[in-house]
Amino acid sequence: MTLLAVHNLSVARGTIPVLEGVSLSLAAGQAMVLRGPNGIGKTTLLRCIAGLQPALEGAIEAVPDAIAYAAHADGIKATLTVAENLEFWAAIFGTRGIDHALDAMNLRHLATRRGANLSAGQKRRLGLARMLVTGRPVWAMDEPTVSLDAASVGLFAAVVSAHLGQGGVALIATHIDLELEAQALDLTPHRAKPPQDGGRKGAFDEAFV
Repeated sequence: MTLLAVHNLSVARGTIPVLEGVSLSLAAGQAMVLRGPNGIGKTTLLRCIAGLQPALEGAIEAVPDAIAYAAHADGIKATLTVAENLEFWAAIFGTRGIDHALDAMNLRHLATRRGANLSAGQKRRLGLARMLVTGRPVWAMDEPTVSLDAASVGLFAAVVSAHLGQGGVALIATHIDLELEAQALDLTPHRAKPPQDGGRKGAFDEAFV
C-alpha cells in the first residue's frame, strides 16, 4: 500500500523556485533518504510535503492526517518536563502512552527534568521521541541526527527501523549513513532554473504561510 506519493512537484523558498519535477513514492515499510548539497531545497521540499507551505505545481498524495514532521527545531516547551512534553504532544495527536517513547530514545532517567535543563543532544532525542507519540505512519524528518552522539544515532536508527517494520514509512534528509535499507533520491538534477523575473511574479511569500 502506497502511503506517500509525490508527482512532478515544484517548490520555492520565499519567492525563488528551488526544485522542480520531483516525484517519489513510498509504500508501507519503505524509507527514502534525500541527498543533495546544502541549500538545494531539502528542507523546503519536506515542509511542502508536510503541508506547511504550498507547492508551485505538482501534487502530493497521502492518507489524511498521515504525516508527522520533525524539523530543525525540536518543538520542546522549556518549562515542561520531558514526560510532560511527550504527554502534551500525545494529547495533540490524540494518542495515549509515552513509555515506549521514553525507553526508545533513552529518556526514562530524564523524565522529570525540564526542557530548559536538557543538553542539545538530549533535546534532540526528546524532539525525535515526539515522533513516536504521534501515531502517524509517514515520518518526514529534516537532518534528525544533528547534535546526536554515535550512541544516540544508533537509537534513532533503531526507532526508524522498528517504525518501518510496523508498516510505516520514512522520508529523511540527512548526510549521515543510518545503515537503513532505504532508497536514495538525489535532488541535484531537480534544481530549478533561475526565474527570468527574479522570482517575484506569480510567487508567494513563505513568511505568510
